[in-house]
Amino acid sequence: MEIARNKFAWAFPTNIPIVPGHVLICPIRCVPTFEELTEEERKAIFDLQTKLKKALTKLFGAEGFNQAWNHGRAGGQSVPHFHLHLIPRKVGDEGITEYEPRKFLYRPGSREETPEKELQSISALIRKAL
Repeated sequence: MEIARNKFAWAFPTNIPIVPGHVLICPIRCVPTFEELTEEERKAIFDLQTKLKKALTKLFGAEGFNQAWNHGRAGGQSVPHFHLHLIPRKVGDEGITEYEPRKFLYRPGSREETPEKELQSISALIRKAL
């Protein structure tokens, strides 16, 4: 359910969002950690991040963002593929209220899974806002 793509990276909605508009940005090449990304991949990821922040601000009224990735097992990395979480935030919303890496972990039952139809709708809205 692609939202955006460039030569080296792509973005899609997470099916277990912390808040509406929570998206993931990944390199197209399968790379486990940030350190293994090429300069082109890093630039591509951050270019998408910049574009998506504008769209998410417009669509969801974001007043700020959480931007993070988990690195290594001790850091909460549960998927062996680098991905950047981009989470639109408003004062007083639920989710991560202070930086706490463990809260970024997905634990079965810790957050509700979003139905596919809703993810498609959110993806279409974000694409249109880009």
